[in-house]
Amino acid sequence: MAGIKALISLSFGGAIGLMFLMLGCALPVYDKYWPLFLLFFYILCPIPYCISRRVVDDTDSASNACKELAIFLTTGIVISAFGLPVVFARAEVIAWGACALVLTGNVVIFSTILGFFLVFGSNDDFSWQQW
Repeated sequence: MAGIKALISLSFGGAIGLMFLMLGCALPVYDKYWPLFLLFFYILCPIPYCISRRVVDDTDSASNACKELAIFLTTGIVISAFGLPVVFARAEVIAWGACALVLTGNVVIFSTILGFFLVFGSNDDFSWQQW
């Protein structure tokens, strides 16, 4: 059962990840705000899994095509979020140091999103589905 400690640690992880993203954008050495487009990927990442969870009936233990498609789309979103800063750095739109800070922020943010679904994903008394 998840509690307030899990919620606080997840919010702390999200804040640390966004701090790395902002440092990659706003430090005077880098001063380019193109990596903020990754916020769209952070918002889009959990949507396919949430939709498939509402649509799919979890009574069968076999693999489900809707759930597999949701995992595929989520994987594509996550890989695109890791690839975009590298493409920006290769095209010399942002510096490589900013790319490293943004990739560190990606690791923290996506770990936080994964942790959210692991902690609040079970169907117990304290589930995110109640919100």
